[in-house]
Amino acid sequence: MKTQKTKLDKIDLQILSELQLNGRISNVELANLVNISPPSCLRRVKALEDTNFVKGYNAEINAELLNFKVTVFAYVGLESQAEKDLQIFENYISVFPEVRECHMLMGEVDFLLKIVAKDWDDFQKFLTAKLTQAPKISNVKTSLNIRSTKSLPGIPFEAII
Repeated sequence: MKTQKTKLDKIDLQILSELQLNGRISNVELANLVNISPPSCLRRVKALEDTNFVKGYNAEINAELLNFKVTVFAYVGLESQAEKDLQIFENYISVFPEVRECHMLMGEVDFLLKIVAKDWDDFQKFLTAKLTQAPKISNVKTSLNIRSTKSLPGIPFEAII
């Protein structure tokens, strides 16, 4: 990963904003939207990718159509907050595809996990056979997601452009 381009100008921020909205946009369309030439736009996008401002591209999948009907947020507390124990937990949980997000928190809870399962029974199996078997876990509290009304990727570019 190169780190030579770290200062972003307004055009770079516009490119990032447009890519966040539509990662499949063509280079020509993107160049037109940010008012630069396609070759210049391509160079800028490549530089943003090389410096890890753009970490990847992916599609938003409709989980329900693929029969993943349960989303649960798990609040995990560990017995110890020593860095070694935190890393052990993060490594342990990283291998389970059901865990779609893992956030270390400051406060009453050590980790917040977003877990996706086909149904309640699949989640229960994951909880009892995998999650609660993690080393140094002291407690797990869960909340079933009933409805999601907003889920935006990335950052609010509107605040900086």
